[in-house]
Formats: sequence, structure tokens, C-alpha cells
Amino acid sequence: MLKEERATLSRPMVLLLAVACGVAVGNIYFPQAVSPLVAAGLHVAPGTAALIVTAAQFGYAAGIFLLVPLGDRVPHRPLLAALLSVTGLSLLAASAAPGFLPLVAASALAGVTTVVAPLVAPMAAGLVPDGRRGAVTGTLLAGSIGGMLLSRAVGGALGEWLGWRAPYVLAGAVSLAMAAVLARTLPTTVPSSAQPYPALVAASLRLLRDEPELRRSCVYQAAAFGAFTAVWTGAALLLTGPAYGLGAQAVGLLALVNVATMLATPAAGRATDRRGPDAVNLVCFLAILVSAGVLALGGTGGASGLAALALGTLLLDVAMQSGMVANQVRIWALRADVRSRLNTAYMMCAFLGGGLGSWAATRAYAHLGWPGVCALVAAFASLGLLRHLLRARDARTRP
Repeated sequence: MLKEERATLSRPMVLLLAVACGVAVGNIYFPQAVSPLVAAGLHVAPGTAALIVTAAQFGYAAGIFLLVPLGDRVPHRPLLAALLSVTGLSLLAASAAPGFLPLVAASALAGVTTVVAPLVAPMAAGLVPDGRRGAVTGTLLAGSIGGMLLSRAVGGALGEWLGWRAPYVLAGAVSLAMAAVLARTLPTTVPSSAQPYPALVAASLRLLRDEPELRRSCVYQAAAFGAFTAVWTGAALLLTGPAYGLGAQAVGLLALVNVATMLATPAAGRATDRRGPDAVNLVCFLAILVSAGVLALGGTGGASGLAALALGTLLLDVAMQSGMVANQVRIWALRADVRSRLNTAYMMCAFLGGGLGSWAATRAYAHLGWPGVCALVAAFASLGLLRHLLRARDARTRP
């Protein structure tokens, strides 16, 4: 079996990879801010327009399953550059979509190929010492969060100014530019596996079957990420609806309030290195439950409602992203030779949970309003917390 080079990632390279993660992840999240503009521009219902968010999330889950295993088989430099190039072209195609269904299809394709972050994370984990793994994972995740926040803010503002197509043009151009940068600067890596592609894809499912700690991490992140996407899908409908009557730009501005999350995730990485992933997971689920109660106050409208939304989304974002760090550190410790395939199973489950959260949030909002979305958040958090407490009980009683 081939071995990956034990190169050392410099701090500037870690920062560049964090930016690349942000560019790629942002492609999944800016549709949350522009979906109300798509509804007006293409003459569809707001709940229907939110399907572009769901399509991107499920497309991302499919891309993780189908493409991330290639990180163990193909050198990272050409792989990442190619994926970002296809993503950029898909986003440009979305900007020129003549109707809603072509836009949904292009959004799904962009979601499939913008899987840079789940490829970069295991690559970086194999190129740094064990004692730096949590800190580097936190830094990369901070870059992803930056892309998530800025894409919603810039997408909402640019969409209000130039129309919903403009954010797709900008995202496509930035993705193509990042592809060119990575093609010149990424360190050379040697694949860790020579297995054929079908075996790589099947290996992710086998790892999910064989590794109980991987399954546990998958359940944790699917629950946390389902709560996260439910809130942001519902927030776009709430802020642009009769309770507030604001524009799409308001969704992006609310996201910018959560910039503190970028500072919290490196700290979560250091806490995971010191105390272990389980302690961080427990705090995160409790924080998500608290955030559901705070977010419920956001349905009252006015300045107090906006303050509750800002505080609740900040608490939720910090909890979800900190849990992501803890879960990834747990799975990196399982088997060094299959990290991309471990991350495939993990991220696929996470984004299936995210897609479910987006889908369920549109229906909860349609039937129960904002309180229904907050109840959905509490349900996701309770599911993860119950799994965590059952595991802790079993650990205490096991001989």
C-alpha cells in the first residue's frame, strides 16, 4: 500500500487551506440568503424557492459519498483544483438558469463538487503531528465558518443590489480563482491507497458498519447540523416575512453577528486536545437546547426579537462547529490510512442531517411558523444528547 508523504504544513499553508475551505463551503450557504430573491425573480413561492438550499445540501452529501474517497486514491493538488473548477462552472451555469428547475439542478451539481473542505481536513490531519491536530482542525473549520458567514452576507447584499443572479456569478468566479491558486501552491501528496474506485466508495460504508465511534460521531453531527440548517432556512423565511418585513440582506447581516464563531472553533480544538471529544460534545448539545429557547423569542419581532435571533444563532453556531471539531478529532484517531474514507462516511451523514433539517424546516414553518422551527431544533438536539447519555451510561456499566 502506498504511503502519504509526511510533509509538514506551514502556518501560511494552513491559512490558505482555511480560505479554500471557506470559498468552497460558502457555495452551500449563500443560497440561504438569496432564496427569497429567487422566489420573487422566478415567480415561485418562498417555500418552493428554499428548495435550492435543500438541493445544495443533498448534493453536497452525494459529493461527499462519491468524491471524497478519492482523497485516498488521487493526489490532492489536481483533485482539489479540478473540483473547484467544475464548481465554478456549475455556479456560472446557475446564474444563467432560465427557470427554477434548471437552477435547482445547477445548485445540486455545484453542491456535489464543492467538497473541498472534507478533502482538505483529512489531508491536513495526516500532515501535522498528533498534538496539533485539534488546533489545525479548528483553524480549517474557522475558515469554513468565515466562508459560511461572508457568503450569506455578501450574497444577500449583492442580491438586493444586482438581483439574485449576481451572487452566483461572484461565487463561480471566486471558485475558479481558488482552483488556479491551489493548482500552484498545494504540497505534493502521495495517495495512501491503490484500491479501485468502487472499492473506495464501498469502504466508507464498511467503515460505518465496523467502527462504532464513527457511527456515534455521525449521529452527533447529523443532529447538530440538522438543527443548524433548520434555523438558517427558517430565519430567511422569518426575516423576509410579515413579522419583520426585511430584505434578503438582513439574513446576511444576521450571519455576520456570528463572526465570533471563527474565534471559538480553534479554542474548541484546543479543549478537545486537552479534555477529549466527549466533554466538548456534551456541552455542545446542552448549548443547542438552550439556543432553541432563545431563538423562540425571535418570533416576537422588533428589536428584542432581532436580539434574540442574534444571540440564539450565535450560540447555535458555536455549539455546532465546536461539536464538529470534537467529532473529527475522534474519527481521525481511528485509522490513519483511511482518513478520507472515514471523513466520507462522517460528512455524508452530517449533510444528510443538514438536508433533512432544511426540508423539515420549510414544512415546520409552513404549518407551525417560527415556533415549529425552534421545536425542530430542540428535537434534533435532544436526539443527539440522548445518544450521548446512553453511551455514557453504557461506558459506566461496562466491565
